[in-house]
Amino acid sequence: MKLILATNNQNKLREFREVLSPYGFEVISQHEAGIDIEVEETGNTFEENACLKAKAVYDIAKLPVIADDSGLQIDFLNGAPGVFSARYAEPGHRCERVLSEMDGVPDDKRTARFNCTIVFIDENGGKFCAVGTCEGKIGYEKRGTNGFGYDPIFMMGDKSFAELSADEKNSVSHRGNAIRVLERHLEEKYGKQE
Repeated sequence: MKLILATNNQNKLREFREVLSPYGFEVISQHEAGIDIEVEETGNTFEENACLKAKAVYDIAKLPVIADDSGLQIDFLNGAPGVFSARYAEPGHRCERVLSEMDGVPDDKRTARFNCTIVFIDENGGKFCAVGTCEGKIGYEKRGTNGFGYDPIFMMGDKSFAELSADEKNSVSHRGNAIRVLERHLEEKYGKQE
């Protein structure tokens, strides 16, 4: 059964293909499905934004769809950047903006989490939502080269996300946690294929 991933991001595509192929899904990108839309993320929550993307693609293709939205929530900044994580500053300057806004904030007030919400719309239009979070703190400087986005300033213990290997990160990350919730749902609904 074909399933459209509401993205053209090749890293996400590879990751979701690995997860979904055991359930009988052939995962294709929006581009491969011939769907050339850019959905405006006007929702107030990660779930609303993921739903907007998934529903827009489903309404065109009438095939199963997965969409996700994720971001960083910092307690001291009242949850910012939140749903605006990707648009919080110019690309390449997001970490710097957060670090400047957190300048002088004591360690115990630097709590933060990454949130990922995955929305799956099945072949009949039924919706399932999987949420994953990862708790940590905002560091004092950028560290590591293995990540992207806010990874260099998001600390888990004494390491930033950008200092973890891909396997270490996937075992604790918000996206990894959300994918594991989705996998349990797919196993119940479709069963794994040998």
